[in-house]
Amino acid sequence: MAGLIAAIDFKRKMYVEFEDAPFHMLEVEISRPTARGGQTLVRVKMRNLINRSVFDKTFKAQDKLKEPDLVMVPASFQFADGTGLHFMDLENFETLTLNEDIVGEDRLLLTDNLEVQIQKFNGNPIGLQLPVIVELTVARTEMGSRGDTASGSVTKAATLDTGLELRVPLFVNEGEKVRVHTETREFAGRA
Repeated sequence: MAGLIAAIDFKRKMYVEFEDAPFHMLEVEISRPTARGGQTLVRVKMRNLINRSVFDKTFKAQDKLKEPDLVMVPASFQFADGTGLHFMDLENFETLTLNEDIVGEDRLLLTDNLEVQIQKFNGNPIGLQLPVIVELTVARTEMGSRGDTASGSVTKAATLDTGLELRVPLFVNEGEKVRVHTETREFAGRA
């Protein structure tokens, strides 16, 4: 049985179970009463890990929520086909198949043998946790033209081998490996 967490103890990046679904705390703000007899309120912004919706909710300080039965399983991305995206569980070497709707836009950051964490809620895969930085190859990029730096635009559009489109500095050419920040999907340097 999972323990209970009082709302006053909520922290950013914490996981809780609310209305039979796992949630990830994105922001937590505690407002203390200014008058006698007032209640301490905890305002949170949280993401439903099953349907990915984000919403704000206010709890009283004494409200308690369960810890979710959430397990992170280390896995390695193998390949994608019409049936989904296939990962190898690094603990028992079984193949896990995730639907594209579970992975979403994160599929554009997956490369062969990339190690990720698969989130399982009550034994069912519900999501993917990527490393902070991934290395991808530039498949196509615009040519930087002379005088581009004078306009203040020192980046150009690039398409990576996975289909991800982002802005890169002018010195990056096709075929080079670049580092991409997985949360912001921005250029993080050459590999």
